[in-house]
Amino acid sequence: MAQEKIYKDCGYKGTPVKITKGSILVELALWCCFLVPGVLYSLWRVDTRYDSCPLCGGATMIPLDSPQGRKLEKESE
Repeated sequence: MAQEKIYKDCGYKGTPVKITKGSILVELALWCCFLVPGVLYSLWRVDTRYDSCPLCGGATMIPLDSPQGRKLEKESE
C-alpha cells in the first residue's frame, strides 16, 4: 500500500501515481533488435520512476508523516 503524501503547490493529499519516463514501444523495439541497448534502456526507465501528483502532475510530493508534510497539511486546512 502506498504512503499518503501531499503536494506543496496544489495542496493535493492522497496516494501519488507512479510515472515512468520513456516509451514502452521504444523499449520493446530495442529488446527485439539489440539486446544490450534494450537492457540499458530498461534499467534507465526503472531508475527514473517517480511519484507524481494525480491532479497537476507535479513531482515533488512530500510524505504526510514528515515534519514538512504535517506543516503543509495544517496550512491547507
